[in-house]
Order: sequence, then C-alpha cells, then structure tokens
Amino acid sequence: MRFLPGRLLISLLPFIATLIALHAAPADEKFTLEQVMSAPFVSELTAAPAAGRVAWIANEQGRRNIWVAQPGSHASAQQITHYTQDDGQEISGLAWSAEGEWLAYTRGGDAEWPERPAPNPALLTAGVKQEMWLISAKGGEPRDIGEGHGAAISPAGDMVAYLLHGQIWTASLKDASAKPQQLFQARGEEQDLRWSPDGSALAFVSQRDDHSFVGVYRFTTKTLEYLAPGTYSDSNPAWSPDSNHIAFVRQPLESEHAMRWLRDGEPWSICVADAQSGDGREVWRAERGAGSIFHETGGASELWWSADGKIVFPWERGGWTRLYAMPWRGGEATLLTPGEFEVDRVSFSVDRKRIVYSSNQHGSDPLDEDRKHLWSVTPDGGAPQALTHGDGIETEPAIASDGTIAMVRMDAHVPAHAAELETSGPRDLAPHTIPSDFPAAKLVVPQQMIFSAADGMRIHGQLFLPQDGKAKHPAVVFFHGGSRRQMLLGWNPMGYYSNAYAMNQYLVSHGYVVLSINYRSGIGYGLNFRQALHFGPGGATEYNDVIGAGLYLRSRSDVDGKRIGAWGGSYGGYLTALALARASDLFAAGVDLHGVHDWSLESDLWKPSSDFTWDRAAASKLAWDSSPIASLDTWRSPVLLIQGDDDRNVLFAQTVRLANALRARGVPVEEHVFPDEIHDFLLHRDWLTAYRLGVNFFDRKLGELPK
Repeated sequence: MRFLPGRLLISLLPFIATLIALHAAPADEKFTLEQVMSAPFVSELTAAPAAGRVAWIANEQGRRNIWVAQPGSHASAQQITHYTQDDGQEISGLAWSAEGEWLAYTRGGDAEWPERPAPNPALLTAGVKQEMWLISAKGGEPRDIGEGHGAAISPAGDMVAYLLHGQIWTASLKDASAKPQQLFQARGEEQDLRWSPDGSALAFVSQRDDHSFVGVYRFTTKTLEYLAPGTYSDSNPAWSPDSNHIAFVRQPLESEHAMRWLRDGEPWSICVADAQSGDGREVWRAERGAGSIFHETGGASELWWSADGKIVFPWERGGWTRLYAMPWRGGEATLLTPGEFEVDRVSFSVDRKRIVYSSNQHGSDPLDEDRKHLWSVTPDGGAPQALTHGDGIETEPAIASDGTIAMVRMDAHVPAHAAELETSGPRDLAPHTIPSDFPAAKLVVPQQMIFSAADGMRIHGQLFLPQDGKAKHPAVVFFHGGSRRQMLLGWNPMGYYSNAYAMNQYLVSHGYVVLSINYRSGIGYGLNFRQALHFGPGGATEYNDVIGAGLYLRSRSDVDGKRIGAWGGSYGGYLTALALARASDLFAAGVDLHGVHDWSLESDLWKPSSDFTWDRAAASKLAWDSSPIASLDTWRSPVLLIQGDDDRNVLFAQTVRLANALRARGVPVEEHVFPDEIHDFLLHRDWLTAYRLGVNFFDRKLGELPK
C-alpha cells in the first residue's frame, strides 16, 4: 500500500457520477430491504471446454439455480434448473463435460466445509443430504448421481469422479443403472480432483493433517502412485498438455492458519513429477523474504501450463501478488504483470496461449485501487492490456472455447451479474433477471475515502452519504469479515458482502452516514498491509483503524458525533465488539453478527505448527488481551448479537459467553439466534431478518424511527 503524506485525503468519484447519484436518489424516494436484496447474485462463472458455453449459479432470494449462455451469439441465457424454494440448499461445484453438453453440480451441504454434516437451517423434517447431480446444458430433468461433492468429469465424458467422506468415488455417465463405486481406499482425506488431458489418469491431493501428497490413479493399470512424497504440504496439481507430467506447489511444514499470521518463512517451491513413475524434483523455489510464503489468487487453479511449455503461477515477490512464468524444466521466473496491485482471479484460454485476470491495477484513475477490472497478457510476456475500465467492477473472467471473454460484473447500482466482453464494453447476458422494482436508480454512489488511523496508517474506505437534505445524521461504521477481504466502490463479488452492501445502502436510505472501511489485515493493498504487525490475536492493531474511522465521522459537520454506531459480521463482529468494549464513549451502539469475542478460544487457528518454542501461555494471554472479552468493564453501549447455532467458522460459544458476561454487568444486550443456521446464512429470509433487526436496533438507539 502507498501511504499518502499530509492531511486527510478524501477522493471522490468522477464529478459526473456524483451528479448522477444525486439526481438518482431524491430525498422523498425510499425502497424496502426486500427490494434492495431482490436481484439475483451470480457466482461460479465457468466456461465449457467446447461449444462456446458458459454457466453460472444465480441465487435469487434464496432460490439457487444454474444458468447457461453462449456468449457471442446474443441468444438469451437459459435457466436449466428450477428449484423454487428458499430452503437453504446450496448449489456449488459446477463441472463441465469435455464437449460442453453436460454439467455436474453439488446441491446441499456446506460448500466451505463439504465433509461436515449437511446443514438444515430450514428445519426440513425429512432431513437433508449433500448430493451430486448431472444435467444437460440445454436443461431437462437432472439425474441424481448420489451423495458426494467436488465433481470432475472425464475427458471422454463417460465417467464422473467425485468425493464422499474424504474418498474418491466414480459413477458412470453412460449407464444410469450402474451403481457408483469407490475408486480405491486410502488413508488420507482426498481433495482437488484433476483428470489428465488424455483421460487415462486422475490426480488428487491426499491431505494428512501435518502433510499432504499429490497422488495419481491410473485407470489402465488400476494403480496408485504418490509424487515425490515427503514431509511437505503438496497441493495444486496441474497436468502438462501431453499428460506426461504434473506440476504442483510444495510448502514446508506450516499450517494454513499459521501462514495467516506470518510475513515470511521457509520458501515454497514448484515441483514437477513424471506422471508414470512418480519421480519428481524441485524446478523453482521462491526467494526468502516477501513472497517466501505461498499466497493464492483464490481461483480454482494456481498453476497453469502454457502451450509453449511454461508454467504460470502467482508469486508475492516484492509484496504484491502478481503472475510469473518459467520454463517447466526450471529456470528464472519472468514477471508478467508488473506494478503495485493484486491479481486475484485468473483464466487461461483453451489453447493455453492467453491469460485473462482481474486485479485492482490502476493507471490514470486512482479509484481503481478500490475496484477490479480485467486485463490480458500472454505467457511470453509483453505489456498487459486493459480489457475493461470505468466505474464498474469486473472479476471471475472465463474464456469461452471460441475465445469470447465472460465475466461477473457489478457497479454501484447493480449487483453481480454475468456479462460478456464486446468491442463496446461488457454486455449483460441475462438482464431480464433483475426485478422491475429493484431500486438501482435510488442507490447512492459510494465515495472513495482514505483516512488516518489512530497510529497514522492510511486506511481505505467507502463513504455513503444520504441525500435527504438534513444538516445532521446518525452514522455507522461497517467492518467486513475475513479479515482477508476488500470492500469495493460498488457491490461486492462475494455473496456475504453483496448482502452487506445492500444493508449499507438501506441504512443510507434511513438517513445514516455509512463508512465501510478496509482495515489492516485485509487484502488489496499488498503483503505488508495484509500481514500487518500485531493484528488480531497478536495485538489487535486494527483497533487503530476502528478509532480512526469513528473520529473521522465525529469530525464531519453532517454527523451527530453522539450518534455513531458500528456493525459487522465475523471478523467484523470482532471489531464491532472491540469498538464497544474499548470506546463506548465514541460508539453508542453496535450490531455484532457471529463475531469473535475471545481469541483464546480460537487458539488452534493461529498456533504455528512448526515452532516448537511457541509459548502457549504467553500467546493465550496476548490473545485474551486482544479480545473484546478482556475489556468488559469499560463496555457500556448497547449491542445486538446475532448468530446461527450451527456456525462452523466461529464457535457459537463466543456469543453465548459474551451475552452472559454483558448481562451480568448490566450492559443492554439484545440477541437473535437462528437454530441450525451456519456462518454465511443459507436462508435469504434469515439475512432479511438479521438486517431488519439491525436497522430497527440502530433506529431505536441512534436515529429517528422512520415515518
């Protein structure tokens, strides 16, 4: 991140966009929470290997379905599944057949924790399962394959491999009467299935607690081989185009959660193994210092083979996640995407000659640091070419088999939707799915805000200003979760934060000034910002950002400094609770959704697995001191606590303990518990309930009740 010297900097969107926003949101026009959350949210955009098709999942008020389109044809997108209930059953794991005629998908279960029991927040008395389904790209009746997830269809299109209880199973796609079979029995928990291009073998990751292997099962010989097994965490297998070799990422002994808290460590490497013999060797190793710890881009793959024998990969050398290429036999890595920005989603063309990625790369417009656009580069290098620009946000690129580029697009007014790139710019693939009463024109355009934290660090945020003509307003600070997230100058490409953006817009319509902040330990601004010193359980340095945001709002002439609140979920719930516990004189009320309140209860999330000198007692004491629970004696402001009791990310005990401790001290506590609901609420109606309760709470504690 580039820290800006001098006085407080407020960066506004282009003047014309501001005028449009002011015209679009007159003071007498309102909208309901149901309306602002009514548009479908699009995710998992994926391109077929052939036939020029793309598919995506649309969540329309809890009704999740699959859509298919053929970019370039201008034909209407088609909804191919027809689930009609807000029943909490996720759809995930879209997988195309090689000819682009069939799609496999998972319905039910928890996409983040697929091996855990399927959640049932709708309290369906018949119970729920996580099941694999197969459907034609043209629609029709889907076929139930059986319980499982993580589908991968063979290149021949005759078989689907998938995961069930940590083991690999297969089912015939030609003979519907044939029963699924377990492919083999193995010790590990198998993950990440990858067919060889010729269809003769299946690569996978075998997770074994403190280490993992990349394995290969060969169908012709019915044999199993692990590639250069060792005491490392091996992952991300990628086949060479000729099916003879597999590249994979090798990391030293460090748990995923330990990596979360470190800036550098023992360097990671790329290995290449012979797919037949299993013999492998290291072909590249990261340098020590910045980039020595592997940092993913967040897509389905992290290594890509080019047509001319290069391996393309992300590397955080210099403190920014960028793309590099190197010869597959080894050699120097060539930087493909120079500059201070973060690459976060990558797509390769079918012919392996073109790369399209999304990033917050900014050229002439500094606001793009808080947006995402699409760029193109080749594995041979050369200057990256901007494919999209302007005040929109484009991510999740998918290159169709005919070369057409599809994407997920959003802006300040319309949430994530599928689009294709035309000469004139992005074109929506299913514009008719936006409800006629969706209040796009009534939403305000958030302004880029860069303010000073209490310790002087510059923090990015988005400022939402009501257009009601009043001289003074109540205000709230929104803290995202994660903490590895970045809120943008518009709707967010993650469903959780798309909902949060709707909530912020609804608060603005109720007369609140809203400041959404990208506090330290988030993404988008480089390694040193993400791995901020002493953050979270290591010292809670994000509290400086919390105080800076509150003081900034108090300094505004249009804010009533006695009516400032805070809200957020997960890590944002932690910061909301921290704000109330340590600064009740600044934050008068808070809405805390499934927040972490005692880091010492979550110690296994951050213990370094390879540091045998780790002092548990000292670390637990620091974690406690970094927690809201340690500052209850100064907590006076009222709080609304909300959580589902089947939360798999944050212990439900966090809310139980905090609620009881606050009540014992006479602090006003309101609560709402969703039985059998998980962390990222699966039911649309639960999001509506939580947000309706939150706005009502703020109206009673900070604002005037709406007329």
